Amino acid sequence: MTETVRRTWRPNATYPTAPEGGSRLADFIDAMIDIGQTGQVFGTHGIGKTATFFSHIAEAYPGTELVFVPAANLTPDDLLINAPVRENGEFVLRQLVMSQLRPGRPFVLLIDDSLQAAETVQSQLMQIACNWTLGEYDLRALGCVGVFLTDNESLAETSARRSDLAILDRMVTVRMTANDTAWRTTLAAHHRDWDLGPFFGVWNSLGPELRESLSPRTMEHILSLAREQFPLRWALPLVNGERLRLEETLGKKRVDRTAEILGRLADALGVRNPATVPDPVRQVLRAALRNRWSVLLQGPPGCGKTELVRETIRDGLGRDPLYFSLPVTNVEDLCAPIPTADGTLENLIARPFTGREPKAIVWDEYNRPKDKASFARLMEITQEWSLAGRPIENLRAQVAIQNPPYHLGRKLLVSRNNIAQATRFTASLLVEPADIPANEWLIRKYGGVAETVLEWWKHDIDDEGRGWITKRTIERLVKLHERGLPLELATIYLGDGEYAPVPLTALIDRLANRPVTGLTELARQAARWEERLRSESASVEGGNGGDIVHQVLANAELSQLRRHHDVVARLVALLPPKLRATYLVGVNEDRQRFWIDVFTKLRR
Repeated sequence: MTETVRRTWRPNATYPTAPEGGSRLADFIDAMIDIGQTGQVFGTHGIGKTATFFSHIAEAYPGTELVFVPAANLTPDDLLINAPVRENGEFVLRQLVMSQLRPGRPFVLLIDDSLQAAETVQSQLMQIACNWTLGEYDLRALGCVGVFLTDNESLAETSARRSDLAILDRMVTVRMTANDTAWRTTLAAHHRDWDLGPFFGVWNSLGPELRESLSPRTMEHILSLAREQFPLRWALPLVNGERLRLEETLGKKRVDRTAEILGRLADALGVRNPATVPDPVRQVLRAALRNRWSVLLQGPPGCGKTELVRETIRDGLGRDPLYFSLPVTNVEDLCAPIPTADGTLENLIARPFTGREPKAIVWDEYNRPKDKASFARLMEITQEWSLAGRPIENLRAQVAIQNPPYHLGRKLLVSRNNIAQATRFTASLLVEPADIPANEWLIRKYGGVAETVLEWWKHDIDDEGRGWITKRTIERLVKLHERGLPLELATIYLGDGEYAPVPLTALIDRLANRPVTGLTELARQAARWEERLRSESASVEGGNGGDIVHQVLANAELSQLRRHHDVVARLVALLPPKLRATYLVGVNEDRQRFWIDVFTKLRR
């Protein structure tokens, strides 16, 4: 019998004294270790099953190690392999066991998501669960004092059911709910200065259907986002490209209560729940580096997501992120099992994951993995921040980037996920092209031609046309114009001689220097536009000229505004005050500072 230890309670704002009653799951763990039985734990995603094992074993069994095996990410060679070794002067075939199962001290083995393992791995895991053996090895002799399996029972979250009675008769099985784990006390300990009683009260007031959707893991994400004053809806996962809605069935109707519930949670914390924030992508990436978050960014192709992520992380981390494009990432790019001299099987970790320097990982094309094995390895890193059971040292953030399942009415070749996988991200953002400052990059790189194409993109085509003309397409338009090639060739080719349905006549006119209106043109004829605005000043609402100037200023890039600062100041002084006020709303700090500087210098 392994002796348990109880730690002294540390008061916090939610629980000044230790709450009555412990964790039912912790009690079950103690009982199974005491009687030497395999424990099988079923429960829905995100209720804290795995976290309870980590915290309870560390607290109650200080001399015992928890060996965590993410079964969904295993290949058959990870646990056991036959390898030739030299004995008595000749080679013999021996079984080598994974090094984690020989830690050199007592250990508890936790096999997570065993029902998601491959069929061959399932057989290995069942040998462990039933007999506490693996191949020729007796786990008890290696120091094992407990074996547990944890799984999500719902077929929506897993791929199989365990039905063999001969196997089921070897285990003690229990079903757990969120009320059986210590997630409340854990969150209260992490947010010591916040009284989370009202926050938990909102969750307690919900029906079972809503509580299952709003799992404790998602509640943790909501707290993290509330700390940063971000929109709380970002905590709701993207399942198969769609934001999870907090819905419940009332009679024959499905009622969406997302806004109401998130509002109540914000009120319980005494924080705002903004609809959005300026420059959302860069803000959430900086927060991810500060707080060690996983972030998912989903947006249409070609809008500049990847470049912005790499640039922002490089600026915040002081080094390039580790970059992996999933369509070309193999298992061997991450790790590979090799025999060692001491007769164990050690996973050799890819060099980028080693070392003490700060790291951030970018998973590009996240929902386009090359194969299931590669994605399984990736999921361990995303979910557990470890690789082959080894924590990745000084990993500051992970960012997954993906496209939606559909774009412009066309299906994209992306894979599906389940809610258990989707809830692993602290923040999940639906990115719009306007959220990516790709325009400034295009202007910096290509100068005046890019400005002209962007003016056309902003003013001359409709929203659907802008959907077809991505920033990647704009770059091609610039390059083809500079080489004198037909611009149509830069647009997306749909087959059978058909290109993206966007008229290019206005762009050709702009590039041919025919009369158009943009900030450059306003600057060239500043006196004329000032005169026109003065003629409209008798009306509080302004006139058509004011509307044109306002639209040009609102759509101009910050670099353009700075370049024409004096002209902008002269023109904006003649606009109606209600139009000027809009320039400070929903923009990033740099743009706000520019306009504040302009406004403070206006004559009063």
